Amino acid sequence: MAGPSSHHIRNICVFDGSSPGKEKKFLESINHLGQVLAERKIHFVYGGGSFGLMGGVLIAAFFGGSQVLGVVPKALAKGDIIGKTIGEELQVYIMSDRMNTMFNHADAFIALPSGLGTLEEIFHISSWAQLHIHHKPIGLLNVNGFYDNLLSFLDQAMEQQFLTSSAR
Repeated sequence: MAGPSSHHIRNICVFDGSSPGKEKKFLESINHLGQVLAERKIHFVYGGGSFGLMGGVLIAAFFGGSQVLGVVPKALAKGDIIGKTIGEELQVYIMSDRMNTMFNHADAFIALPSGLGTLEEIFHISSWAQLHIHHKPIGLLNVNGFYDNLLSFLDQAMEQQFLTSSAR
């Protein structure tokens, strides 16, 4: 993942999912992250909704005083697929518009424990960093070793010279 940056982080994009996960520690860590964002007056950008872990960090950040921007594709805004966005909601047409909008509103990115959508987002933004499209910090919140196997895979890709250490 990309290294630290010298610029001040005012807006952080959080990649997360609509499931709360199996372990209580996930939700506790996510609530703490939301509180830290609010304490540091960092604005919260995410994919919208209020279910699962995304709801936990959203509520902690929003009620702690962070400004919130949820970027929701119109297809997900219909019905009750992701829950209600608290704070500002920006509807876009398709998922790629969502990624571009979140990218343009963020100074840094962090992935929480989650599933395929979060993996897609973190790899998408990481590949842009590898291509020097941006130099924004990228991180994983590795609660209870959730991302240990992914990090091992990235180490193996590096060892096999498919990935540079700077991209890792």
